[in-house]
Amino acid sequence: MAPLRVLCIHGYRQNGSSFREKTGALRKLLKKHVELVYLSAPHSVQQASSEAPEKENGSGPGPGGDEDPKGWWFSDVQARSFSAQQQCEESLGLDESVAAVREAVKVQGPFDGILGFSQGAAFVAMLCSLQEQKLEPDFSFHFAILVAGFPSACKKHQNFYNPPLQIPSLHVFGLEDRVIPDNMSRELLPSFQDPQVLTHPGGHFVPAASAHRQAYQDFLKRFQ
Repeated sequence: MAPLRVLCIHGYRQNGSSFREKTGALRKLLKKHVELVYLSAPHSVQQASSEAPEKENGSGPGPGGDEDPKGWWFSDVQARSFSAQQQCEESLGLDESVAAVREAVKVQGPFDGILGFSQGAAFVAMLCSLQEQKLEPDFSFHFAILVAGFPSACKKHQNFYNPPLQIPSLHVFGLEDRVIPDNMSRELLPSFQDPQVLTHPGGHFVPAASAHRQAYQDFLKRFQ
């Protein structure tokens, strides 16, 4: 049985290779069943001391790490920065990011599903919405996994959230997450028709302990 191919969308201030490293345990957990393919966002992020990076367990730049931080869109158009809590009228950079995913699907696809982390998970919800509104004919994702996701606080993005998305979804979040508190992740659930939920006791990272294997496999097996 061929493994499911899943496009992976990293968090703000990460990139495809750093996210690949940070999800090594997940790849190991699902290795026979899933092939994870990583994409980097098109926008470089300037390091600003006031911004909280989406670091896993507070780890700094590692090999292939976050020394080339990227983002999918900016909530502060002037400063070219992003905060999940920032209310804004419009954002910067989203169209280019959708185009990057469209290109990845054409060149590296097809993909069975899509997985996103943090800002990447918020972006995945938008991509699924574009797919269901038939605005992106190249997208054909059968499922979505959203880790530490949240609804965008940008007014321009609210049209992504109704009606509820039909795509099967697994929402994963940590009860001790200080970057995207679990209540923010829960706010995204009503935007999906039948959301499955996996909570873990930890913080802002993609959980992949053996205790989580069953939940991932139970979700994925219907697409196998």
